[in-house]
Amino acid sequence: MSAAPAFFQQAVASLTSSRPRPEIELHEVQAPKRIAPWAYALAAEATGPAGELATARLVLLYDPDSYEAWNGVLRLVVYLRASLDAEVAADPLLPAVGWSWLTDALESCGTTCTALGGTVTLTSSARFGEISGPPRTHHLELRSSWTPSDEHLEPHAAAFCELLASATGLPPEGVSVLNPREGAAPRHG
Repeated sequence: MSAAPAFFQQAVASLTSSRPRPEIELHEVQAPKRIAPWAYALAAEATGPAGELATARLVLLYDPDSYEAWNGVLRLVVYLRASLDAEVAADPLLPAVGWSWLTDALESCGTTCTALGGTVTLTSSARFGEISGPPRTHHLELRSSWTPSDEHLEPHAAAFCELLASATGLPPEGVSVLNPREGAAPRHG
């Protein structure tokens, strides 16, 4: 990254300066090469209290010549895939809920951005024959991008982690999830 401009290096440093909560694993991965002159990417994985799994990527793009649609020189791109149970997957409001995970995270983390857009897709797969795994799976996929107002990306990294937490049903930090049987009054026969 020594050939990258100082502005981009500062943006990457701020993006990687925040530490995710313990349930979220983050690591650097190869960034796409043809979208912008400079790019950096993180991959993440989180598992929720009931075994819900979400994987995601956060890509930072930098093009000093900008694109009109970006409305700036930096662009953040998110791809999230979260496993769902059948009951949740059948909810007709789920796409709006999935989108609110992102918009709520961006707002609560104090990000400032423009040109926010994206899609939420629901998928269901059925396995047949000798393929191992559950007979049916359901997923939510969220693809989104936005233009941060400056190179200070710590709030955007925090919002990315909060999006993962929402997708996996993690409680707010510092709150413990009780087993439904824990905390219940003992039954007397």
